[in-house]
Amino acid sequence: MTTSATAAQQDTVRAIRDHHERLGRTMADHALTIARAADQLASPHDRRDALAAFCEEEVLPHADAEEGTLYRAAEDLPEARLLLRAMLAEHAVLRERVAELKAARTPGEAVGAAAVLDALFQAHLAKENDLLLPALVDAGVDLARLLAGMREVLGGPGDGGPGDGGAACTCGGHDDPGTPGATAEMAGGELDVRTLVPARRHAQIFDAFGALAAGTAFVLVNDHDPKPLYYQFAAEHPGEFTWEYEEAGPEVWRVRIGRP
Repeated sequence: MTTSATAAQQDTVRAIRDHHERLGRTMADHALTIARAADQLASPHDRRDALAAFCEEEVLPHADAEEGTLYRAAEDLPEARLLLRAMLAEHAVLRERVAELKAARTPGEAVGAAAVLDALFQAHLAKENDLLLPALVDAGVDLARLLAGMREVLGGPGDGGPGDGGAACTCGGHDDPGTPGATAEMAGGELDVRTLVPARRHAQIFDAFGALAAGTAFVLVNDHDPKPLYYQFAAEHPGEFTWEYEEAGPEVWRVRIGRP
């Protein structure tokens, strides 16, 4: 490879591993919050549903995208065929475990399903990072070209990565584009970001969270369900925040975000 191609290859591998790390941290935080809810004799069903949604919206599309790119490229590598067969089997098991999580009814079932799902996913990511990616790189597969523009595999702005608080909001559902130059001020314990342009909302919210003292909270007021924001909190502040819906649409969403 040329110097520029080598640099692109290294950047692509780094992006894949960084995205894996964020997915893994978010999965682990979901599993932890489900277990803590059960320990505190609180219903973990909302947290179970959040983990199931994360899997269906982020984890499973990531697995599908890998199968069509990285895994397909590995099919031509004799030394990777057994590994590939195992990885594909784990994807099938991963889908089964997500279905079991969604079907969990008791707190014990939810905790167990989440723990199994988390353990499987963490081990799977480690194999991809430590075995599959090196095999593809050693074989000279041009990962930068193979994965160009594939956010499902590479991650990207707004996916909950470190320092992503200033990226464009990716929650979707912005009926109001916001008012250019508008700011949001905390008033009566509420932070209303509905007038902000989408690109500024997450930065303002994380600034408000950063100013919280332990044991305090604020209420986020938004014009759409900020579920992807939850994933970003889970990736950047695992176990360090609380999240409770006070109003869930259809016009206004209020979420109490706190620091334990």
